[in-house]
Amino acid sequence: MDIGEGKLNFAPEDAIVSRVPVVSADGTPLMPCKPAKARKLLKAGRAVKKWDKLGVFYIQLRSNPAKPSYQPLAVGVDPGSKFEGFSVVGTEDTVLNTMSEAVDWVKRAVEQRRQMRRARRYRKTRRRGYRGDNRLRNKNSLPPSTKARWDAKLRIMKQLKRIIPIRVAVVEDVKAETRKGCRRWNTNFSPLEAGKQYLYSELERMGLKIVTKRGTETIQLREQFGLTKLKNKSKQVFETHCVDAWVLAASETGASYPTTKSLYYPIPLRWHRRQLHRLEFEGGGMRKRYGGTMSLGLKKGTLVKHVKYGLCYIGGNLRERFSLHSLKDGKRLTQNAKREELKILTRIAFRTQFLPAISGGVSLGE
Repeated sequence: MDIGEGKLNFAPEDAIVSRVPVVSADGTPLMPCKPAKARKLLKAGRAVKKWDKLGVFYIQLRSNPAKPSYQPLAVGVDPGSKFEGFSVVGTEDTVLNTMSEAVDWVKRAVEQRRQMRRARRYRKTRRRGYRGDNRLRNKNSLPPSTKARWDAKLRIMKQLKRIIPIRVAVVEDVKAETRKGCRRWNTNFSPLEAGKQYLYSELERMGLKIVTKRGTETIQLREQFGLTKLKNKSKQVFETHCVDAWVLAASETGASYPTTKSLYYPIPLRWHRRQLHRLEFEGGGMRKRYGGTMSLGLKKGTLVKHVKYGLCYIGGNLRERFSLHSLKDGKRLTQNAKREELKILTRIAFRTQFLPAISGGVSLGE
């Protein structure tokens, strides 16, 4: 399954899964079904194939069921500084696992924006005036980098809740170590506590019951289920971050073992903030405009099908031509795509790879 060949890398029919998410005709999430059941519904024309913004494959029924039934479903969340794990688990089966990269570039982007703004004050160019008063002082607001990091978790949770009837979120409670008499040390960790509370309040607004576990409890649960965790946190396998997320969710639903270790690996698309112009001027002392979220009237991140490159997404533009990027690694495929060569499909917020496990789970293609 290769995105570059024009095929979705979003866990299609040959994905190794144990449960397939299902939504009704009006978009209400229903209980996930077995792959065999999903194949029958698709073959009979009673359902259609869908993919959400995370790249998760699910089916949508053509009619609403009369009396839908629900079982306990919980999502485990293992937050981290570089990578994060999510796992949706029922009473017996594992619905899906997700490992994502944490958003860690906002702080550097804000600092660069500040430097650019200050440099413009010494040049004869458009700029906003200097604001002497600190408008955010003594205000309950999160730093941009902290908010972006926790908002990334919320976006994933919202996408999962759109297609799966999740009722409980089990989160490993991250606690910052405080030291007596170390004012700078304790102050630097305050954004962590503030971000954690922000996450809990937003999850409650989503209608989820919040259950927190300490790190030591997560270790005990992992030993109880007989699972191990790898030390290499960057390895894209179940045993790095999803294993902790799974044991957290299973402690609430009562599952005994993970029925699938396949996982989705979504990476949020990153766009550069709109700037008045580039940092460096070009020939003639001119500085071109740079950044933003629009390209020739289309949103950046729009999923398109190109006559030559297949499925890809729109990046920037050069004069009247589009820049297209690969869904697999984000690399630029071309800068010379014409509008008439594109078939517009939808807009995506993540580029996602589906990583099947070597063993375990059920294949939809079987």
